Amino acid sequence: MKYINNRLTVEKANFQRIAKRFGTPFYCYSYSKLKENINKFKENFKSFSPLICFAVKSNTNVNLIKEIKKFGLGADVVSLGELMIALKAGIKPNKIVFSGVGKTSSELNFAINKKILLINAESLSEIIEINRIAKLRNKKVKVGVRFNPNTDAKTLNQISTGKKENKFGVNKNTFHKIVDFCKNSKNIDLKCLSVHIGSQILDHKPYGKMLKAVNHILDKSDHKFEFIDLGGGMGINYSNKDKVLNYKRYNAVIKNFLKKHKVKIIFEPGRSIIGNTGMLISKVIYIKDSGRKKFIILDAAMNDLMRPALYGAYHRTLPVIKSNKISNKTYEFVGPICESTDKFTTVKKFQKLEEKDLIAICDVGAYGMSLSSNYNLRPKPIELLIKGSKINVIRRRQKHAEIV
Repeated sequence: MKYINNRLTVEKANFQRIAKRFGTPFYCYSYSKLKENINKFKENFKSFSPLICFAVKSNTNVNLIKEIKKFGLGADVVSLGELMIALKAGIKPNKIVFSGVGKTSSELNFAINKKILLINAESLSEIIEINRIAKLRNKKVKVGVRFNPNTDAKTLNQISTGKKENKFGVNKNTFHKIVDFCKNSKNIDLKCLSVHIGSQILDHKPYGKMLKAVNHILDKSDHKFEFIDLGGGMGINYSNKDKVLNYKRYNAVIKNFLKKHKVKIIFEPGRSIIGNTGMLISKVIYIKDSGRKKFIILDAAMNDLMRPALYGAYHRTLPVIKSNKISNKTYEFVGPICESTDKFTTVKKFQKLEEKDLIAICDVGAYGMSLSSNYNLRPKPIELLIKGSKINVIRRRQKHAEIV
């Protein structure tokens, strides 16, 4: 994404022209950036050739998942719907792992029927339920067990998943109980130890601590695991101020771990694959002067992009047409929804805006549309995939008639 003749473009497509053709708000994704991210991820860990399972929860657009599948990636899913969309996108069952703390019996039945690679269980009760279903169907089911390493990922509390107070995974005592249970079961094949400590992680050190905890629990267990699923959580640079995760150091930590443990590594990246490929383009409806600041009221809202309202996430905001005129008042970019939390960001010294101007909210490819809703009965926006100068509609704009 860059400015050409003061007009913001993605690849060879001009946002102003796209808005005239498709209206606003709209999501668009850069294919070349997606390709770059996937190839970079593969390159960073090529020394041990991990199975890379895209975290479908980060972006559930079936057409994007189809593109991701072409690069050989599998899928990490956390619900029946996500499993179905991964299969619909053409991802082979033997490249799908099913995570999540609350899988229902019907979800487990479906996953077992599809013969996916792994069901990563997160409690002894879930293991017992899998065993019950497998026994009834006279099948042997491949499972993993998610271990909670009690590791602080040094990220937002709302997206931390590896501390003992989080709901995810099992502690050491339960882990050993599950291993013993599986040894005595004819219907469960315990293949994997899984861990995932959080999201938007920008430092390799928490991963190092996580692997130390995994190493310790493996030393205390005599079970031979085929896979170690290290989850995802690799962060991206949202602000141009964030430090970037050092993949080389993380790679070195894993290689050192693999000297002792001869296992296949699984990764579940989402944000690092799709996050910085996406932009949300919105139009200024009104500008309201409150005295100390101006409210820039957009036609996009928190139902379209929930992250800022949900946990104060920051996204860079750029004008689609650049000028040198700077506002002497602070701008607060807000949506039309009847909630005070319906705001995106507050910026000082932004360029002067007028009503009907276009703005771009950056890095929304992950947890943008996947967290969107119909709150206030607002239709969901159109989604576009940009390949050079070609614009592909990958999800049409919802109509009011469909939700009323």
